[in-house]
Amino acid sequence: MQYRCVYCFARNTHSYLDLDTGHDFDSQIVVKVNAPELLRRELAAPRWNGEHIAMGTNVDCYQRAEGRYQLMPGIISALRDHANPFSILTKGSLILRDLELLEQAARVTEVATAVSVGFTDRRLWRSVEPGTPAPDKRLDVCRKLNEHGIPCAVLMAPVLPFLSDSPDQLRETVRAIAAAGATSVTPLVLHLRPGAREWYMKWLAERHPQLVRRYMAMYAESAYAPKWYQRRITRQVHELAEEFGIGPSRPGTARRIESAAPEVAAPAGPTQLTLL
Repeated sequence: MQYRCVYCFARNTHSYLDLDTGHDFDSQIVVKVNAPELLRRELAAPRWNGEHIAMGTNVDCYQRAEGRYQLMPGIISALRDHANPFSILTKGSLILRDLELLEQAARVTEVATAVSVGFTDRRLWRSVEPGTPAPDKRLDVCRKLNEHGIPCAVLMAPVLPFLSDSPDQLRETVRAIAAAGATSVTPLVLHLRPGAREWYMKWLAERHPQLVRRYMAMYAESAYAPKWYQRRITRQVHELAEEFGIGPSRPGTARRIESAAPEVAAPAGPTQLTLL
């Protein structure tokens, strides 16, 4: 079972496997069980120059299936052994299982992490992110990683228009992020690409029908919210971050994760290996 986030941008990737982006995405997952071995081969290849590798920017590498297949210890070990810089973005708490390996890797190369927490409203969390750990659990992960010397930022993603974007909601979320000791916070507003758009709008019609027209207007011309709205959210969150004492992103750590996040329209970011 996957996280089943109703807004997940990765839903459309299931269509490449002749699976649907709704029920199949929620219930079926494809696992590359030899990923650690393939990664070691790629890292040892003469053509590889040790570029930073970002993990978790499309599909979470610490979702529930990782508990069964346990691929990440082998992947982190390979990166450690080659002193190859990397970053991990996750909604899961399973990353703490590999804390010792992360500490070992951080002694020989640059390691950055981030957790995704878009809001702290537990009722909303249960509705839109039913398979994920609760927001406070994810913030506990952030706290523990930083306590062990592994820089951990928070991607405040996604901010859901009209559902998690009130001034009080934004303040509460940033306050909790600051209390968790995050190195930085980056707000990312919901975007609705094909696959995710249909599923999210179906959920919205069932749970919040009064908002359907407002969403149709906001996302009428693009998969992204209007620039004015994105700028407003970013300004509010940055002001709150300053108020609560969250420092700016450290170059080369959380910033690498942010530049690779799918919601950010960046032309280039950390290298993404294809393991065939």
